[in-house]
Amino acid sequence: MAAAWYQGTQVKKYLLFSACVICCYGTAADAAGKNQKTDSNDGTAHWTPGGNGTSAAAGKDRKSSRSVEKSKAEKLDVLGYRTMAGGGMMVKHTTPKTVSTLTHDYIDMQSPTSTIESLIQTVPGVVSASEGPLTTSFSTLHIRGMAQAEIGVTLEGMPAANPFTYSTYTPSLVDSENISHINVMQGSVDINSPTYNATGAEISASIRRPSDKQNFYVAASGGSYGTNKDFIRYDTGEIGHTGVRGFISGSYARSDMWRGTGDIRKWHVDAALTKSWTANSNSEIIFGFTQAAQNEWLYPSLANWKTYGMNYGLDDHYSPGDTHYQDLNGKNTGSYYGALKNHFSFGHGLSLDAEAYSVEFHGPYYYGETIPVKNGYVGAVPYKYLDNYKNLPGYDPTSSKLTGAEISDWYTLSSGVNLVGHWQHKFNTLSVSYWYSYAQEAASERFYPVSSTGQWSSKVPLTANGGVPLNEDNENALQQLNSFAVDDKMSFFNHRLTIDGGIRMAMANRQYTQDLPGVVGNNYKSIKNVFVPSPQVLINYQFNPHHQIYINGTTGYHLPAGLSSQLATYSRSTGKPASIPMSDYKPEYMITEEIGYRYSGAVMANVAGFHYNVTNHQISALSYQPGSTSTISQLINAGGLEAYGIQAEVATHPWHHVSVYASGQYMHTRNGNNIAYAGDYLATKGKQEVGAPKFSGSLGLTYNDGTWFGNFNLQYTDSQYSTLMNDQSIPHYITANLGFGRRLPKIGNISPKLKINLVNIGDAHYLSSMYGYTTNATTQTGLVTGKKLSGSQPTYVIGSPFVVMATLSATFP
Repeated sequence: MAAAWYQGTQVKKYLLFSACVICCYGTAADAAGKNQKTDSNDGTAHWTPGGNGTSAAAGKDRKSSRSVEKSKAEKLDVLGYRTMAGGGMMVKHTTPKTVSTLTHDYIDMQSPTSTIESLIQTVPGVVSASEGPLTTSFSTLHIRGMAQAEIGVTLEGMPAANPFTYSTYTPSLVDSENISHINVMQGSVDINSPTYNATGAEISASIRRPSDKQNFYVAASGGSYGTNKDFIRYDTGEIGHTGVRGFISGSYARSDMWRGTGDIRKWHVDAALTKSWTANSNSEIIFGFTQAAQNEWLYPSLANWKTYGMNYGLDDHYSPGDTHYQDLNGKNTGSYYGALKNHFSFGHGLSLDAEAYSVEFHGPYYYGETIPVKNGYVGAVPYKYLDNYKNLPGYDPTSSKLTGAEISDWYTLSSGVNLVGHWQHKFNTLSVSYWYSYAQEAASERFYPVSSTGQWSSKVPLTANGGVPLNEDNENALQQLNSFAVDDKMSFFNHRLTIDGGIRMAMANRQYTQDLPGVVGNNYKSIKNVFVPSPQVLINYQFNPHHQIYINGTTGYHLPAGLSSQLATYSRSTGKPASIPMSDYKPEYMITEEIGYRYSGAVMANVAGFHYNVTNHQISALSYQPGSTSTISQLINAGGLEAYGIQAEVATHPWHHVSVYASGQYMHTRNGNNIAYAGDYLATKGKQEVGAPKFSGSLGLTYNDGTWFGNFNLQYTDSQYSTLMNDQSIPHYITANLGFGRRLPKIGNISPKLKINLVNIGDAHYLSSMYGYTTNATTQTGLVTGKKLSGSQPTYVIGSPFVVMATLSATFP
């Protein structure tokens, strides 16, 4: 680790020294004129590596893109540089829903290791924070009180979450250098979106399209905690006169675990190939690959946090029984995704969008475990002793426990096709869509003995009862979903008034098997069928090009998540269920009403009031297993949830190269039911929702004169409850990030740029959000029997420390 720190320090010194030398070389006036703003095919303005103006072909593509966007009832109006404000932190929208957008202009000023979750933390209603300079873990996120599992995430129209647990591995999806824009739809979901877990919010990200001209873009970054990232992208430009353009990029990143010990490594590839058939028809092939490895983050209880603070993490030395040892805990994850996207225009107002996709995520994970040498269980079958227990590495005859390494191997595969047809005739636009999704998942565990020095081998797993491998989770899952949607949009008064009504109908079949010894019948296999209708009504009125008011009533649904929703998991210590399936298997359902006002003139502003009701609100209570670093999930049907609030977003256009951005939200939540617990009920009715701060807000300041640029962000997040009984919480926190840099003088045809990013510049030590909720942290009295109901401790995510990152990049034509 010391060597890695030294290398990272040398990289930083080299970057800073190189920048100083180049800065003294001369002025960068010519650089400001050469790197002009251009519009990508998706309509989002951004700095294009190697962009040398806008070609005629690009202009045609933009016109095509605009005509296509206008013909789609639910697509977002992201149409060019003049529609942006706040340094790319706000974009003009006309859709009658509350939507916030971050463009590549803003993203390009942030740290190159940023994830989608850390980028959108400035958006109103979003509670998210970075875990450190680099991570490959899935995210912790809330939008208007909805947790990550209730938020739909798509990348280029592909569902980007685990199809069964809804965990999102956004660090594995796309490099930030390749993100065109990120849309956050608070309170509603696109009626044609391929998501079945999005109760009331959706995040959609798009990739920057291939450049019109051939160029290379390279970037090298180094910073705190031995962090470095190397990135290269090649754009082909138009290949001959075929209308085909493409790009491919690759990156390698690594970092030390900033708390505890261990490291993080990630390899990633993005690629795309586009073909324009006619002025209004095109096809795209999109591909991505990731392979990553990191040691495990440990998530503290409040007591752990008070004792260890920012130092809570893995141990670098082993002592017998230490399940927190670094060599026993980690993630080796990977992903593949591919999509074929097509847009065809047939004239007479008829068009078709067709996309086929496939997304795969895989492990394994590995954890430190404490295993019973005798009187344990494999599934529901007891064993007297582990096989050959006296000769096992690490065996101590004075102890009934053995330290082991658990290898949890798993994969998920989600494939599907999404078809959306449009017919625009006079004042009416009719859209009809069909989405078919097929998903499968498999998971299995093996346990291996750990020696007295912390060594272990994955050759011979632990067995019992004459060769039966120890296993707590041997699951297989299959899911098929058919979703139909019809939407009709009518325009009146020269398109100033629009009334839009539609309904989506989803039919899902999901089956799980838990193939463990002694587990039979309904405990072995569960099949569920669900039908969910989701109607919506959207009304929009534009007084003039500057003023708009909109009203909507939308619905969304969330299929129960994970194995624990349908089948029990079994403890290796007791042979009894460690989690039990839902007794009433129903999808979560949300009804939302919004009224909003938008202004686009000297400044850009959006104010929206909202109210929502949720039935069968599902919360996943996550906790560490005793004597282990692995977790177990219990899905809770918390009944009803109601919330109301107001959010605002305002941004200025550049004035003397300075843009200002501000956002904020006030929200009040109220749980509607008392929760069944241990044969009694907890008094949770009227309590505030977990992970739902009453106040949150951000301020942003951007400067960009074409040579020098910079962005400052300040975020405030109010206190958050971590239990349904509201008997434990984390305090409010304030964080600030700063990014600044300079486009350096050209060296021949090479256009270099230097960027410095400071994350958490106040070095705040804070808990950013919850990793695992619980019903109650302290002992409570049951409402029916009056018996004492013991509590369990929630776990928390520690926010990033102060981090410095320096990036030197260049474009080669």
